Amino acid sequence: MMKQLPEVKIAMATDAGQDIGRAHVRARLMPCNQIQHDGCAERGVSQSLGSQCPMQRTDFLFTSSREEHMTIRNKLLGFVGGTALALASSGAALSAEFTFNLQSFLPAQATIPSKIIDVWADNIEEASGGRIKIKRFASMQLGGKPPELFDQVIDGVVDITWNVNGYTPGRFPSTEVFELPFLVTDARAASSAYWTMTQEHMADTEFKDMKVLGVWVHGPGVIHANKEVRTPEDFNGMKIRGASRQVNALLKELGATPVGMPVPAVPEALSKSVIDGTTIPWEVTKALKVPELVEHHTEFTGPMMYTITFTLAMNWDKYNSLPDDLKAVIDENSGMKFSVFAGGTQQDYDAPSRQIAVDRGNNIVTLDAEQSAKWAAASAPVTAAWVAEMNEKGIDGQALIDQATALMAAYK
Repeated sequence: MMKQLPEVKIAMATDAGQDIGRAHVRARLMPCNQIQHDGCAERGVSQSLGSQCPMQRTDFLFTSSREEHMTIRNKLLGFVGGTALALASSGAALSAEFTFNLQSFLPAQATIPSKIIDVWADNIEEASGGRIKIKRFASMQLGGKPPELFDQVIDGVVDITWNVNGYTPGRFPSTEVFELPFLVTDARAASSAYWTMTQEHMADTEFKDMKVLGVWVHGPGVIHANKEVRTPEDFNGMKIRGASRQVNALLKELGATPVGMPVPAVPEALSKSVIDGTTIPWEVTKALKVPELVEHHTEFTGPMMYTITFTLAMNWDKYNSLPDDLKAVIDENSGMKFSVFAGGTQQDYDAPSRQIAVDRGNNIVTLDAEQSAKWAAASAPVTAAWVAEMNEKGIDGQALIDQATALMAAYK
């Protein structure tokens, strides 16, 4: 039996203004103490904002060249790999026929790594009879930055990753149908529809360079602010942190000033009044201590104000290197069943974090169906603009909306 390895954590600097070179040197020398972002499902969304995003920013740390990134990545890989081998019991770690590395941007104890990805990887290892080993590297321990994760898989730098599609705005345009305002009502239903539509429309086009293993969305996006928000008019003049390209478009349409920033920066931004509020699901508020920083929370009845899409993907060459029986192990533990599990699990972890705000006596405004409908009506131009944009790309945006709506309605 393989000896349990102590967890190796490497911190990445998150202070605005630091260059990536210093960040990686710091990562290489310091143990991780950044538990503030535990559970974050959207970390670093604004770090990927590019020219296609209306909220482009240049004051974050992710500015390294690809050459610098690869140099640092190799150094980190040597450090982590050497440490792991030194700690492993003699030869036990090498007993698997196929060993794959899985890199992600969240710390290992966060909800997605610990409650979703670890379950998936453990199931595959067990079902393969130990012939497959999946080594997991949290917090970008192998180097790079979150927006590069999909490219790392495509290029073979890492074998497997999960990531937020919105980290590279415009790269997976069809997935944005599930991020449109007031469209999704349930994470399980949406994740099921997302998988179906990925296989039908996206696997051979937008995702053709990766083996897609699972896709999902998180639970309802919620407004957390320093004053009560009940109507779209209450948003006028407020500086609100947005989670994606579509969320920023929604905030702007409703009269708010969208502010792009990584999720770990939210607590400081709230405490220093850099922002007046943030849009994040309940799940991440516990780790960020949001109920301690603001007292007002606005949630909706019916369709979600927004949600975010995720993808779990594998390098094609590594997948194709497997014999058919082990490919079957991967496939049987991925796909539709996994996608629904992932979305449902993430949504289920909203309730415990919401309870913290309840216990503190915070003001939780739950808008009824009629009030929520007013917000949905005000957001309609965002959806119309997206459909027009998709049409310009040669994609029938309205058809995607219609199919997503029908599939979610049919989900049981």
